[in-house]
Amino acid sequence: MDKLRIQGGQPLRGAVTISGAKNAALPELCAALLTDEPVHLVNVPHLHDVLTMQKLVRNMGCQADRLDDDRVALLAPASLNPEAPYELVKTMRASVLALGPLLARFGRARVSLPGGCAIGSRPVDQHIKGLVAMGAQIDVVHGDIEARLPEGQTRLKGAHITTDMVTVTGTENFLMAAALAEGETVLENAAQEPEISDLAEMLIAMGARVEGHGTHRIRIQGVERLHGCTHTVVADRIEAGTFLCAVAAAGGEAVLHHACADHLDAVIDKLRDAGVRVEAVQRAGLPDGVASAIRVASPGASRLKAQSFRTTEYPGFPTDMQAQFMALNIVAHGGSSVTETIFENRFMHVQELQRLGAHIHVDGRLAVIDGLGPDGRLSGATVMATDLRASASLVIAGLVADGETVVERIYHLDRGYDRMESKLAALGARIERLS
Repeated sequence: MDKLRIQGGQPLRGAVTISGAKNAALPELCAALLTDEPVHLVNVPHLHDVLTMQKLVRNMGCQADRLDDDRVALLAPASLNPEAPYELVKTMRASVLALGPLLARFGRARVSLPGGCAIGSRPVDQHIKGLVAMGAQIDVVHGDIEARLPEGQTRLKGAHITTDMVTVTGTENFLMAAALAEGETVLENAAQEPEISDLAEMLIAMGARVEGHGTHRIRIQGVERLHGCTHTVVADRIEAGTFLCAVAAAGGEAVLHHACADHLDAVIDKLRDAGVRVEAVQRAGLPDGVASAIRVASPGASRLKAQSFRTTEYPGFPTDMQAQFMALNIVAHGGSSVTETIFENRFMHVQELQRLGAHIHVDGRLAVIDGLGPDGRLSGATVMATDLRASASLVIAGLVADGETVVERIYHLDRGYDRMESKLAALGARIERLS
């Protein structure tokens, strides 16, 4: 099982290219199921979850081939089998994104509950609620979501859908389903993430009629059919935010090509308050093919001031950046607190950060961090990744810690970061993958 070995203490300098967003690529791979014409996605990251989604749609009969380093070609024929079995679904919750497009185009779908998820407090019940409002008949049988149109009905019906909570994947499923529905669908309490706007732009390129994406209220006028398109996946704001925190903690200066500062306002505001210099760079002075970038410079974490923050839905501070910013806070000057409002069990990285010398106390959804002080240091140790973003926090801490840090179970990291160790090494980090 692969692991990362890090020798801490090196500042980061240079430039890296931010990959396409995992959380945009996954629904956009599913959106290709809405048409029988060719779809080409550009800037698709090399990630385990992307490979899993490609395997999932291939299993249905859809062609999904990587043409070169960043392009994937898809073709979903009319003979496609609209079923996603548990064997392919169990490792990735995003597989539920196949439900809406399959039901909208084929009138039926069978998708296993992701990872054995129980209907109830998890957002999957919101997906079912919205699709039922559009006229679908849905049963949960032996761990499978079985959806179909009523006898004699050929299309989903437009509906007014208000979810009980803001759900990103729910909004995406409804967007895709409504694109082929009969009449108008209005999504209230819709998620506003840039990845949703990117999906909407892809659907529009396919012939969909969508307005209001990027706001809490999205309107979709259904059309009878969609056509193929070529679409470039938006840059991954969470990867960009992770590298911002890495440079802030380790010290140095870097340029993140393709990163969009507008997608990271809440994180950048906190970094600036901490004493990090962050600036957006537009086209002038950038290499050919690069339209935007972020330049970051830091004197190192020990000269920064720790920042308290609270996670919330976009455009607030993202829960997917909580662990990485906590890694910065543990080595910055002063105490701080982190309140996690999105997920109830997202402090699993705390115990591993404590192994490196972090001073953190957790009380429910609140983590209180005591600064190490001007002479305090983290010490390298062997730590274990527990989830995707926790993995990134351990890597950031390892870049700062004295001596050697080994991060085990980095298959979590590979789910969401495209060759992270290679990009960090290009910035001067002493990091290597061990098999």
